[in-house]
Amino acid sequence: MSATATDAPAVRFAAACKSFGDTRVLDRFDLDIPRGEKTVIIGPSGSGKSTLLRILMTLEGIESGRVEICGETLTDRFDGVERAPRGRGRLRKIRGHVGMVFQQFNLFPHMSALENVACGPRLSLRRSRVEAEAEAEALLRRVGLGDKLGSYPLQLSGGQQQRVAIARAMALRPEVMLFDEVTSALDPELIGEVLAVMRELASETSLTMLVVTHQMGVARALADRVCFLENGRLVEQGPPEQVLDAPENPRTREFLHALNLA
Repeated sequence: MSATATDAPAVRFAAACKSFGDTRVLDRFDLDIPRGEKTVIIGPSGSGKSTLLRILMTLEGIESGRVEICGETLTDRFDGVERAPRGRGRLRKIRGHVGMVFQQFNLFPHMSALENVACGPRLSLRRSRVEAEAEAEALLRRVGLGDKLGSYPLQLSGGQQQRVAIARAMALRPEVMLFDEVTSALDPELIGEVLAVMRELASETSLTMLVVTHQMGVARALADRVCFLENGRLVEQGPPEQVLDAPENPRTREFLHALNLA
């Protein structure tokens, strides 16, 4: 399938299975995410949420099933039955569709905010220094950090560092953005500034966004669809007002009740 096929979902998991030792993390997992949808994944620890993102970043493989990003099949690299020609060029093409923002920022401490955002386009997209830094400056201004271009990570708050990380991921011009618990390491007063940037991306871009979070405020603010995972399976899905306020599955209700009591 061509990556340019407009009828292909941005992300597809079909009967995907993944284990770590004797622990089954994904159990014949199925999920289609249409292009442009903002999908939020919730569920207890160990339910497979972050593993989904690592698979899409080609950091983990699967034992069986099928995974696609923008029409590019990942399972040819990992599936023991079907194999297609491999190569660095193909892997680079697949990774080029996807950007990821991590919980712990992962900024280069010896680089300024501007350099952190510009380095990816220079290395991966072969942009000139002038072009990469001009785009990096524009992205940092977009996330409210136009006055922090020369600041180093240790000079920035956690919320500011996470906004630099979002700008860095955007600089690679992905079609799919993955967010892995990006507000969970922040103080409560800093969550709002990161969430504001994510809401702007959700409302003003055609990006497909896949967000893993334990914070239901993030889910309410961003989601077109909320998906509840348990034991590597999709237990319930739907609009946030349905899943979060009137869940149909007893396990979803139990999980949300426990969060409200925490």
